[in-house]
Amino acid sequence: MKLFSKILSIVFHPMLMPTFGLFLIFNAGLHLSYMPFEIKRLVYLIVFISSSLLPVSLLPLFLQMKVIKSFKMETARERIYPVLVTGVFYFLGYFLLRRLNVSPLIENYMLSILVAVLLAAGISFFWKISLHAIAVGGVTAVLAAMMIKYGVDLLLLVSLMVLISGLVAMARLCLNAHSSSQVYVGYITGFVIVFAGVVLG
Repeated sequence: MKLFSKILSIVFHPMLMPTFGLFLIFNAGLHLSYMPFEIKRLVYLIVFISSSLLPVSLLPLFLQMKVIKSFKMETARERIYPVLVTGVFYFLGYFLLRRLNVSPLIENYMLSILVAVLLAAGISFFWKISLHAIAVGGVTAVLAAMMIKYGVDLLLLVSLMVLISGLVAMARLCLNAHSSSQVYVGYITGFVIVFAGVVLG
């Protein structure tokens, strides 16, 4: 069971979820599905580099500087600076997407994630909120928000994401990475922020 939990935690890692959410947005049957491949590729690169590649590249430096004790960042305090720096990279990605003027939906999605990341950094000063739960909650929320805002039938995808969210939450609890309250609050936080950002944006 622990091996399965570790695999789930890696596959649905918070740093990969923005790109995964973008993939779902592009394949949700909206007008964005017909965007030229070259533009899609550019958007994918911006989101992946800003939300995954750049934050991961700095982890060895944080380890060497003893900001973190391990890549797992098991305490809340260890997460503060890496999450804040990740927020800076998210802002860079959001800024580039704004300059490209590709889509308000994608811009609002990235801005909402940025807000969730900064909030997580603030909470990490005193509590170890689940970043995995925030991430899967955010992806679930963007699908639910598209259903309401654009009237597309994404019930199957939303249901699948709810199932994945449950499995990821179970995995984090199984690995003793978080308490149940840290997982639940993380999920609600990610869901509410992204849902509001997309629907109201």
